[in-house]
Amino acid sequence: MMAPSGPSSVKRRCRRCLYWIPVLFISIIVCWSYYAYVIQLCIVSMDNIGEKVLCLIAYHFFVLLFVWSYWKTIFTLPMNPTKEFHLSYADKELIEREPRGESQQDVLRRLAKDLPVYTRTMSGAIRYCDRCQLVKPDRCHHCSVCDKCILKMDHHCPWVNNCVGFSNYKFFLLFLAYSLLYCLFIVATDLQYFIKFWTNGLPDTQAKFHIMFLFFAAAMFSVSLSSLFGYHCWLVCKNRSTLEAFRSPVFRHGTDKNGFSLGFSKNLRQVFGDEKKYWLLPIFTSLGDGCSFPTCLVNQDPEQASTPSGTNAAAKRCQNVSFIFCTSADNHQFPAKPLRESQSHLLTDSQSWTESSCNEEKGKLGMSNPALTIEKET
Repeated sequence: MMAPSGPSSVKRRCRRCLYWIPVLFISIIVCWSYYAYVIQLCIVSMDNIGEKVLCLIAYHFFVLLFVWSYWKTIFTLPMNPTKEFHLSYADKELIEREPRGESQQDVLRRLAKDLPVYTRTMSGAIRYCDRCQLVKPDRCHHCSVCDKCILKMDHHCPWVNNCVGFSNYKFFLLFLAYSLLYCLFIVATDLQYFIKFWTNGLPDTQAKFHIMFLFFAAAMFSVSLSSLFGYHCWLVCKNRSTLEAFRSPVFRHGTDKNGFSLGFSKNLRQVFGDEKKYWLLPIFTSLGDGCSFPTCLVNQDPEQASTPSGTNAAAKRCQNVSFIFCTSADNHQFPAKPLRESQSHLLTDSQSWTESSCNEEKGKLGMSNPALTIEKET
């Protein structure tokens, strides 16, 4: 016989049910808008057959893409770090047994040495999650709602009851785009009937109230969606997540808000993929595995003397900076192995992803690495 569930288990289930309330609210709004537009506006209020047919075809096209992308955003499971980032049983025992000190640093340094991990905490520590007991991949963060580490986490969105991250970020962008188009289409086609409502040009039926509220709802959502969609378009162009926009990633050479930016074209392809014919469809085409990303890394020789100031110093820095890009014309797969200090490529095969030109000087190149310590980061 199974033991009865405790108060904490019941509380957890109730919380999970409450998380679906925003999704239920959006679903009700969409269902009502479908009824108001198709039945009350198109079938009841429109007299012109041609206008009625065109509006119904276009409306169903937009609502299909909107619902499809929304569904994919909700039910696509966030990707978690792979097995190689988790601590072994022996390493877990060692970290739990030893106080925070050199032994713990040695464990994390040993694990991070063979992993594609380039970012650090603000204090220069290896990014370690003591909840999931793993070394965090770059751009990975622990979600307090999901209680998991999410690859390339952008944010936890209550309107989709899901974490927006590497696995569904493209779907989330398309959801914003198609929901905005959906609302703008309703506003554009409902406008003339909305004007007729105020000029008493509509018959006195319940359709007139649906037409009025439909216009107000679509216009209101259009304003909020346009700002949110514009913000995320800016993030894609800069190759940043929402979390990285608020707190810049920290590399071994220091903080760099553009550390993952590869240029507009490559940033766009990293999210939408190489096949342009699939860009507008909610089908997963993002490049990479979510655990490693092409980045701009600074590899300075620790024994090298400090560079002089002035123009020569800037030129010297440019010689010591390796810009790592995903520029392969044939294969755009992302790196599977980390960049060693003695290497200038992300891959050890014939594919070359290095950029020879130094377009801008990266800040804080002279910073030395602080001592690595374990720091909780959620």
